[in-house]
Amino acid sequence: MASEIDSADRLTPVLRPVRAGNGFEEALEQILQVLRLGLVPAGERLPAERDLAERLRISRVTLREVLKVLQDQGLVESRRGRYGGTFVLPRPDTPAGGSAGAELRRRLESVDVEDVLRFREVLEVGAAGLCAAHGLTDEGVRRLRAALAATHDAPLDDYRRRDTLLHLTLAELAGSPTLTAQYAAVRADVNGLLDCIPLLVRNLEHSQQQHTALVDAVLDGDADGAREVMREHCGGTAALLRGFLT
Repeated sequence: MASEIDSADRLTPVLRPVRAGNGFEEALEQILQVLRLGLVPAGERLPAERDLAERLRISRVTLREVLKVLQDQGLVESRRGRYGGTFVLPRPDTPAGGSAGAELRRRLESVDVEDVLRFREVLEVGAAGLCAAHGLTDEGVRRLRAALAATHDAPLDDYRRRDTLLHLTLAELAGSPTLTAQYAAVRADVNGLLDCIPLLVRNLEHSQQQHTALVDAVLDGDADGAREVMREHCGGTAALLRGFLT
């Protein structure tokens, strides 16, 4: 069995510091890539938490949340003791640990994921900037705040629907029926992909922070800030999807 140092060396081409805005999602994406590529074979140990956290430039708390997701998906296991650590498990026959991964793979046959993600980002960033730059009516402000509040109160099994409604509300408030229609179509594609990966509480908490910052920027008339928050938000979703894709 290769040593932990050898294992760490093999990860150098893949692991890199993540961006501050989407640390959890991008760290998860990178470690999933390590596992998919077989850079740490089944039965071997991942580098120590301290090493991984330093490479990714995230806190060990965030790293442990990432490793917990991987453990829940049956991709790694934690062992205690002198020779403990996080060990890679044999890969299941389907990605993401089960039938959801197989369904995702089937959907990918008819969807250009990168095209969907890029088009979604263009529409969302544009809509956020337009809403902030042109301002909203009192009714628009009420609708946007209500949509945000609904996501905060959402039970886990209804979160994605309410998240979608928030984004659709923002697209509609941009004032372009064409943009709204195009966004509705691309969001349907995105949701079809998201439905095939697990809902991660840590990611949802992060999304909610971004949603709040986004709405604040829009209502403050900060177009640059709204666009930047939305770009970061879309990047987090993209990182998760790329991480779970095989």
